Amino acid sequence: MGADRITRRVHLATEVTVPYLEQGDPRSAAVLLLHAWVESSACFDRLLPALPPTLHVFAMDQRGHGDADKPADGYALANFADDIEAFMDAVGLQSAVLLGSSSGGYVAQQVAIQVPHRVEGLVLLGAPRSLQGRPAFAGEVDRLTDPVDPTWVEESLTWFPRYQHVPDWYIKDRIHDGVRVPAHVWIAGLTGLTTAVPPSESATITAPTLIIWGEHDELLPPQDGRLLAAAIPGSRLSVYQDTGHLVLWEQPERVASDLAEFVAGLLTSDENSAPLS
Repeated sequence: MGADRITRRVHLATEVTVPYLEQGDPRSAAVLLLHAWVESSACFDRLLPALPPTLHVFAMDQRGHGDADKPADGYALANFADDIEAFMDAVGLQSAVLLGSSSGGYVAQQVAIQVPHRVEGLVLLGAPRSLQGRPAFAGEVDRLTDPVDPTWVEESLTWFPRYQHVPDWYIKDRIHDGVRVPAHVWIAGLTGLTTAVPPSESATITAPTLIIWGEHDELLPPQDGRLLAAAIPGSRLSVYQDTGHLVLWEQPERVASDLAEFVAGLLTSDENSAPLS
C-alpha cells in the first residue's frame, strides 16, 4: 500500500495552510485521520499501509503541527474543528468518517457536534470524554521555550507507558513531531483542550461511533471509556488488552482492521436503509 499516495498543500478558509496526504480509491468511502496534540499526520505511517485500497483516506497536519502554518493564536478546540470543516470544503469532501487518535478524537467529537451532516461516523482511539482541568504534566509544558528540547520531548513520552512493541524509528519520528511544534503551540494547544466544554456535554453526538480503548490506559482510565460510550447513543466500546493510551502507536494493524470493518458496516447499513425503487 502507499504507491497511490499523494501529498499536497491546501489553504483553508480559516486562513491557515496545511499539508495533507491522500491515498486510495476516490470513488470509495472517505476517511479523515486526525492526529493527536503535538504529533502530525506522520503518526499514521504504520496505519496507512495496513488500510485497504478501497478506502479513500486523507490525513492532514493540523494548525501549529507538522508542516502546517503555526499562527500566534487560534488553538481552541473549536478552531481545530473549524479547520476540519474548512479542509473538507477545500478538498471536496461532503462528508467522511473521522478517525481521531487521543486528542484528535476530541477534535473529531467537536466536528460531529458543529457539523453533524459532515460526519458519517467516528472512530475514537483513546479519545477523552472530557479534558477539563490541568493534567499533572501541565506545569512542565507551561515552562517550555523555543527551541523545544528533543531530550525533553523524548522524556515526555514516559507520560504514556507502552505495552506493545513500537519501532524505534517511529518513536524518533514522534520526537521530531514534538520538536517541530513551537512552545506557544504546546502551551496554547493544551490550554485549548483543557478549557473546552466537552463536546458530548454540549450536544448529542448522533454519528455512528466506535470507541477503541487501551486496557492499561493510565492517562484516561477505562471508566472514562465507558462514560464516553454512555454519552454517545448507540456507540460501541472495544477494549484492546495489553495496550496503553497510545492505541494507534501500539496496535496499528488491529486499528486498520477495525476501521475497515466499521466503514464496511456503515456502507451495509446505508444499503439496507435505501428506499426501494
